[in-house]
Amino acid sequence: MPRLTLSATECMMCRMEIPSQSGRVAIVTGATGGLGSVVARSLAGAGAEVVLAVRDPGRGERLSRTIPGDVSVRRLDLADLESVREFVAGAPSRVDLLINNAGIMGVPRRLSAQGHELQFAVNHLGHFALTAGLLDRLGASPDARVVTVTSTLARSGRIDFDDLTMSRRYRTTAAYNRSKLANSLFGLELNRRLVAADSPVRSVLAHPGYAATNIQRDGPTGMYRFLLTRIGNPLFAASAAEGARPLLYAATDPSVRGGELIGPGGIAQMRGRPKHLSPVPRALDPDLARRLWTVSEELAGSAGRPVGRE
Repeated sequence: MPRLTLSATECMMCRMEIPSQSGRVAIVTGATGGLGSVVARSLAGAGAEVVLAVRDPGRGERLSRTIPGDVSVRRLDLADLESVREFVAGAPSRVDLLINNAGIMGVPRRLSAQGHELQFAVNHLGHFALTAGLLDRLGASPDARVVTVTSTLARSGRIDFDDLTMSRRYRTTAAYNRSKLANSLFGLELNRRLVAADSPVRSVLAHPGYAATNIQRDGPTGMYRFLLTRIGNPLFAASAAEGARPLLYAATDPSVRGGELIGPGGIAQMRGRPKHLSPVPRALDPDLARRLWTVSEELAGSAGRPVGRE
């Protein structure tokens, strides 16, 4: 299979190579900025047909005009399960790559269109419903992958099933960490179910390390935003292009297997070359994963039809 090298602009110093994606259809959520725009541009540059799944179609159209290749734009608001249903109804008949990348971070407590805590709704529940709704199309591909983006902050995540809206006590960091733990639990449980169903689809986790993207600028407020954008990002963060490398590796490298986590291999997994890593211990709890799956099915309603478990 021919290999294509990303340009210096795309990947800066990383010189990463990805296999040709010619003939493959990729859906990238949150594609208008940060990691998502790098991933979308890179996959299109490697020959994939890329669907930018974005909340703001106007912004998506402006971005699409800067990406050479087969790129289209579809509206997707992960905070609204009705929008997820509409997106699924108009999705391509075959999907080879689904990159569950979109996310919000550190926002004040708000509820989604269906009344769910917003970070949990966007980062986990919307992607849960989207993946469930697209499983038939993913199954039509002989080599499909679902890449769900998590974070090392999942290590601090806790899920209180008795207060999923966090009405008793809301902390922005706790809500974000919980959503990233949910991403990890979901990705691993999805892979268990796919294996049990003898499906060719692979579910893979990826995390970017500490990458400077619009998620730190657009979500947090006050001192939290100041610490991230004025201190943390300049001192410690990698670029969005470098942070996208683990996502691209998880999506395209032939060595990746279902149920694996790909992230930066450097100190504290903050940056560095993509490496096969171990998920945080709590994400490996199958009972917790099953409970989250059941609750997510109930909350998502008819937005998707997740694969069963033997």
